[in-house]
Amino acid sequence: MTDERRGKADASAIYADLRADILRGDLTAGEPVREVAIAARFGVSRTPVREALRRLEHDRILVSSARGLVVRAVEADEVIQIYNVRIMLEGECAAEAAGSRSEADLLRLESLVERDRSLEDPDDATRAATNTEFHEAIWTATHNPVLQDLLHRLTVHLVRTPHSTLSVAGRWEQALDEHAAVVAAIRDRDADTARSLASAHMSRAREIRLDLLRRHTTDSMR
Repeated sequence: MTDERRGKADASAIYADLRADILRGDLTAGEPVREVAIAARFGVSRTPVREALRRLEHDRILVSSARGLVVRAVEADEVIQIYNVRIMLEGECAAEAAGSRSEADLLRLESLVERDRSLEDPDDATRAATNTEFHEAIWTATHNPVLQDLLHRLTVHLVRTPHSTLSVAGRWEQALDEHAAVVAAIRDRDADTARSLASAHMSRAREIRLDLLRRHTTDSMR
């Protein structure tokens, strides 16, 4: 948040900034989120901060603990459940985008694929951020606010898992090819192909995430 906005922040702006911090991993699982510190950061009273924190708690991004509100950790079972739902919703989004997209939507999707292909060995955070931006562009192309809201809620929890699946060897390049194929189907208004490709894309991501979770569990037991 800029200095100009700081001091003018309302609860919605504080909520959005804190949510973004958590998505980026600036606030990690188990980390306390203090009213006083946040009020000082934004230069506001504790009233809008309290409202923002209530919204984050309602979204299950924050939870109560002995230390007060902390960033909620995501359990392995929940991660898989989220992926299972996203496979269905991402497929439906791609199909709807194929039928509803505007030329502006298509231009944005194609430009994002081109931009991501031009990145030279991006770090984990960049890969995760650009991937999220691409998927959000597909959601926008559906012009379906219900689907968009559902997927935004799911993504908040999924992004907070350790490490992006896109940093597994070879996955970044493979994912970009899959993105390009989905965009081509959306461009051709081929809803069935768009749905199939998007679902397969998320299914591959789920399998990689499962493998990462298995490795994480094994390493923590050593």
